[in-house]
Amino acid sequence: MLVIACAKSVAENDTITANWLMSELRPMVSVSGEPAHRLGAYMLEGLVARLSSSGSSIYNALKCKQPSGNELFSYVFTLRTTKNESRIHIIDFQIAQGSQWVTLIQALASRPGGPPSLRFTGVDDFTSAYARGGEVNIVGQRLTKLAQSCIIPFEFHGVSVSCSEIETKHLGCPPGESLAVNFAFMLHHMPDESVNPQNHRDRLLRLVKSLSPKVVTLVEQESNVNTAPFIHRFEETLNYYTAIFESIDVTLPRNDQQRINVEQHCLARDIVNIIACEGSERVERHEVLGKWRSRFTKAGFTPYPLSSLVNSTIKSLLENYSSKYRLEERDGALFLGWMNHDLVASCAWK
Repeated sequence: MLVIACAKSVAENDTITANWLMSELRPMVSVSGEPAHRLGAYMLEGLVARLSSSGSSIYNALKCKQPSGNELFSYVFTLRTTKNESRIHIIDFQIAQGSQWVTLIQALASRPGGPPSLRFTGVDDFTSAYARGGEVNIVGQRLTKLAQSCIIPFEFHGVSVSCSEIETKHLGCPPGESLAVNFAFMLHHMPDESVNPQNHRDRLLRLVKSLSPKVVTLVEQESNVNTAPFIHRFEETLNYYTAIFESIDVTLPRNDQQRINVEQHCLARDIVNIIACEGSERVERHEVLGKWRSRFTKAGFTPYPLSSLVNSTIKSLLENYSSKYRLEERDGALFLGWMNHDLVASCAWK
């Protein structure tokens, strides 16, 4: 494949061959073509950025509002584990727009016996605030207004700190609360032992375990690019995002503005960072579930059993999109896939 040959030339610092292959590739790719053409355009952009050392600036310039695919999993698990609690505290380490919690607030408001008091801690950093167009308190105001309309006691605490700098004091966890923690598509942004000797990825897991949460939900891309050498990383990215772009092509029309924004901002941003950046500048460092399981176990967590309610709820949702989506339960986790390719792994811990 021409794009892989180009990547190998870039890896070997053969700029003459790389530039020639790039000129050959440009007429063959397009951000508005077939899935392979669109993905090819962003893979090529990543290679160009790697040659010019501009990957980090491109990554920081693109604005992705981080649409969450974790709504159902986080919602069902949190509802299940806190159904009889009078005081619930949810810490979301990737609060984004906060829309993933609307259904939970509405469900708790109609809980038999009356709603609990609910407190949210939404962790935010500059990147999320930049993408959203404002600080985390905007999300807090939106959720507070919803809670008031549902007549549920509610408190929101925004933490505008990078997750690498989070300490227990930022999270405010008084005794007597039932604590649920949500790690959705964010732990892969944390630098691990291969980047920083402080290993903030494992440090954060140990910190959360020390808070004795009732449940911790993990949702991550099932892709192995964290410590992989460049060419392996490039091929893994090509295979993974081929499935992503094909699934998008079936579920959303090509002129859909939301779809265009996701591809040109969120997906392009991640692809360029994975391909073009190294060291601390590469923040998109996905790991497969086996590696996450090792990290959680080392931090003292034990698996939280899956629920048939989670499975059936997500399956019924997927049926509305395409029969090529699949949901498979394996080794105590749920895998969302497109045809024969795993895309996302979801599991819970306590």
